[in-house]
Amino acid sequence: MQRSGSKHEILREIFGYDSFRPNQEVVIDALNCGRNVLAVMPTGSGKSLCYQIPALMHDGITIVISPLIALMRDQVNALKLAGVDADTINSSSEPRANYAVLERLKTGSLKLLYLSPEKLMTESMLDILKQQKLTLFAVDEAHCISQWGPAFRPEYADLAQLHVLFPKTPILATTATADEVTRSEIKTRLFADKAEVHVQGFDRPNIKLSVCAKAGDKRQLLDFLTPHKGTSGIVYCLSRKKTEATAILLESWGFRTLTYHAGMDKDTRDTNQSIFMTEPGIVMVATIAFGMGIDKSDIRFVLHADMPGSIETYYQELGRAGRDGKPAQAHMLFGLDDIRLRRLFIDAEDAGEDRQRRERQRLNALIGYCESPNCRRRALLAYFGEHIDACGNCDLCLDPVELADGTEYARMALSAIYRTGQRYGAVHIVDILRGNLTRKVSSAGHDQIPTFGVGDEVASQEWRALLRQLVSSGYLVQDIAAYGGLQITASGLDLLKGNCTFEYRKPTKTTRSSTNRQTNISSVAAHLSDDDIVLLDRLKVLRLQLAKERAVPAYVIFPDRSLEMMAQNRPTTPAEFSQIIGVGAVKLRDFAEIFLAEITGTPDGTG
Repeated sequence: MQRSGSKHEILREIFGYDSFRPNQEVVIDALNCGRNVLAVMPTGSGKSLCYQIPALMHDGITIVISPLIALMRDQVNALKLAGVDADTINSSSEPRANYAVLERLKTGSLKLLYLSPEKLMTESMLDILKQQKLTLFAVDEAHCISQWGPAFRPEYADLAQLHVLFPKTPILATTATADEVTRSEIKTRLFADKAEVHVQGFDRPNIKLSVCAKAGDKRQLLDFLTPHKGTSGIVYCLSRKKTEATAILLESWGFRTLTYHAGMDKDTRDTNQSIFMTEPGIVMVATIAFGMGIDKSDIRFVLHADMPGSIETYYQELGRAGRDGKPAQAHMLFGLDDIRLRRLFIDAEDAGEDRQRRERQRLNALIGYCESPNCRRRALLAYFGEHIDACGNCDLCLDPVELADGTEYARMALSAIYRTGQRYGAVHIVDILRGNLTRKVSSAGHDQIPTFGVGDEVASQEWRALLRQLVSSGYLVQDIAAYGGLQITASGLDLLKGNCTFEYRKPTKTTRSSTNRQTNISSVAAHLSDDDIVLLDRLKVLRLQLAKERAVPAYVIFPDRSLEMMAQNRPTTPAEFSQIIGVGAVKLRDFAEIFLAEITGTPDGTG
């Protein structure tokens, strides 16, 4: 049955489809003309046909690079069932079987060969391929090559040599998850910037989106899962321990569950995945170790029992639901502890400062999505550079939350951003709005602009929440590729000029007042920005120095919660310092000047 032919003949006779899906044909045509292509297409949109059809249209072999053995095996089996000469060489196969495939490769009888990046980039494999007639290279899950992406795989880095070693062979890179920064990185590393980029769009309108703050996880889990009983779904948990506990809990409620996490032995993981893929009505409770390459069409829900680490990760995971186009739901529970833990994970990662900075910005973007004042889907897609009207299929469209008029505050913020050149991040803008005379503000002369101190009655936490919501609502964009600078969009300019209004969700804490002393401290710690955390570290060093001088434990000077409030609220006067929890009359007298000097960056602490 396998033969060369037109793309439409192959589509119909081998794969059984009468027409192409959006974007497939334009990618196929570009490859047939010998051009490199980066194709960003949603999960379930048929990315694999974009390289399988060109492979069958031409003499020669197509090399498909995939990060997962299970994914390679599934695709090879599907192609064999369609009568296509496809195979894989991988570490899970018997040496004799791999040798047989290698011989078929040498004789030119294969049309598609699936390899891991490690197997492909061995000297022996590259030497063999140089002797073959190659149709193209297809790099699946291409976001793994971006060192700035949350799914970076070091073994993908060597693929950057392909365009040098095989300059006449076109390369296709496919992914469902890549923001503008990641797309740019893929294009540079894999193609030396010589490639067409086709972005189909990120919307999955059949998936209902919803987010809920944690308030008694067990009850919330049961309320969400009960309507989905008997259907296939995935529950993502942050830790292995919670994965196991959640599976036991769901079993007690009558759900059929399986678990999947990196702490399990490989055979058990593979068995559980196989059962989930082939049998209906199973809930897979898993960590992020589960999911890449999962092609099960009838997953009706994805529940994040804990907040993921970035919007890209979240989008990729929710995209496993509803691949058949039928209604599905993606629900997330998030809490302050999630934010704290995610920040700790980033800080503990063995990565350079640039990567950590970008990961913090990505996390902040996800927090902004969770706090979005209106249409959840619009906020999600705006992150990927796609703009839509209200979707009508998310929790905020179907059940709007109570909002406060933030027009005046929004214009203050936009004015500060505009007057400072649209290149500073949220922390600096908040310092300007609250009148915090930091070294950075002073050296840039931003204490002289009209918006300096105009919002001093609003707490830092609320200003940051407002800025995040201006981003998620499309009035601002954040430059994740650099230092998180905020830039005003066309909609933001309309708001700044007074042509529209802005409503936002206020955080629990709104203003600086004596009630700060009763602030929930876990809330304070969770809402510290990256710059706040840097300041907190300096305050802890200062506290330790003072404690050693006085021969007392550090907490006697101030407990951690006092330092956290200092880092967040950034008092600039003794009166403001007196509002910090743990500051009595004596400590105000003995320590205010010393700590204010560290906070404001001035010799005497007067600002």
